Amino acid sequence: MSTIAIAGMGWLGLPLAARLQELGHQIKGSVTSQSKQEELKSYGFDIYRVEIAEDEIRGEIQGFLAQSEILIILIPPGLRRNTGHNHALRMAQLLDAVEKSDVKKVILISSTGVYDDAQGKVTEADAPKPQDDKGKQLVEVEQLFFSSPAVKTSIIRFGGLVGGTRNPVKYLAGRSGLSNGAAPVNLIHREDCIGIILAVIYKNAFGHIINAVHPEHPTKEDYYTQQAKALNLEPPQYDSEEEETFKQVDSVNLKSVLGYSFQVQP
Repeated sequence: MSTIAIAGMGWLGLPLAARLQELGHQIKGSVTSQSKQEELKSYGFDIYRVEIAEDEIRGEIQGFLAQSEILIILIPPGLRRNTGHNHALRMAQLLDAVEKSDVKKVILISSTGVYDDAQGKVTEADAPKPQDDKGKQLVEVEQLFFSSPAVKTSIIRFGGLVGGTRNPVKYLAGRSGLSNGAAPVNLIHREDCIGIILAVIYKNAFGHIINAVHPEHPTKEDYYTQQAKALNLEPPQYDSEEEETFKQVDSVNLKSVLGYSFQVQP
């Protein structure tokens, strides 16, 4: 079995690492803090401390990438927190290190945020047209890795993430005056995130762009009302204005490239 490096051992990276380890792969993980490194090492994982800045990489990047055939990048852009950093510059630093390493195949986790909220129905055949800084940087990172001659990259664009303790309705419950209630949701459960990553690895499906969103798209109002009731929370209240713009992310490549069927309803 191959050695797989996972950059980012968080909400998705940690259960993914456990699943791959169960399947017989040797797993190397990266974290940014010493306390997290020590915690995960106590669980039996091979963990390296790596901090990626815009102008350098600090820590054990060579050891992390050494003898790794596949790299899975699960590093969030962090742009919502207004840190002021440039995610594209950080990922360019990572790509430079990857191109000098043993890694030959990359799975880059991106986001449906590359599509503008007014692009309507889109698949992988539609070019992203982001209007905000986050979307533009995500597209720049995608292009960096996808065009690298040194590695073969598949890009997975996940929709809104659900699973474990993560459910967006917890942040919406009881709120009023919300907009876009008639817009479709674009969500995916963590179990399907893991399943799609495994499918790319086991089908050797590198060199593709894959939109990863559950094919059912209820409206935000219907979905979050149902979710709130299921959790005994006060449903959010949406304004009743007619929606003129929306984004619905669908996929062609999940079936044609991976033959993937969804396992969990978000």
